[in-house]
Amino acid sequence: MENAFGQPQNVVVLGGSSDIAGAIMKKLCAARVHTVVLAGRNQERLDAAAAEAREYGATKTDTVLFDAQDPANAARTVSESFEKVGDNVDLVIVAVGLLGDQLAYENDPVLATRMIMVNFTWPAAALAELRRRLVAQGSGRILVITSVAAVRVRRSVYLYGAAKAGLDRLCQGLADSLEGTGVTLQILRPGQVRSKMTTGSADIPFTTGVNEVAENVVRGLASSERVIWSPPILRYVFFVLRHLPAPIWRKVMDR
Repeated sequence: MENAFGQPQNVVVLGGSSDIAGAIMKKLCAARVHTVVLAGRNQERLDAAAAEAREYGATKTDTVLFDAQDPANAARTVSESFEKVGDNVDLVIVAVGLLGDQLAYENDPVLATRMIMVNFTWPAAALAELRRRLVAQGSGRILVITSVAAVRVRRSVYLYGAAKAGLDRLCQGLADSLEGTGVTLQILRPGQVRSKMTTGSADIPFTTGVNEVAENVVRGLASSERVIWSPPILRYVFFVLRHLPAPIWRKVMDR
């Protein structure tokens, strides 16, 4: 359970090889997280992330394998992760995501479905099981990584943006459903982040690194804010951008 300072001690990461999740975990482990269970599809990367967690202070780590293209395994993945913690889970980070190649995917029904499955369907299935388990536990927090791309979908990444928009809206309703249960949910909406997911992409305004995102998350977890923006200025930028007329939006955002 959380320590006397309200800091999580037992953490599950779904999408455990995510660069953003890894940066968050380093900071949390340095702040007294001692048990970390990392779930993902690449054992080598999970082992490397587990080694980093131990280097930063975790005393117990474990891993779980799953494929986010198959939502039928979501409940099993959550259950196995909780069992490996062996105690109450204080925080679950949902960091599953696939950026993909919009132009390659948009005319291919199989690849388009894969994009929606990984970014929306699998996380939605996992969140249903997380809700059940954490409400029964009577405590816990969930952090779900969506994207500023969810706020208003761009032509250049509309499959990714649409899937993240669905996840973002689902999490808003799920957070409301958790009121009074002892469980809370926060949404992380990062802008473009330099990571292996965006390798080869040119920096755009407000591009950040994973460490900056992690710093924003740590501050956000200590607050009651439902949505954590990274960098925080994007809250105000997208307040304006989301209301632009469509022709101006396309000209500004898809140059």
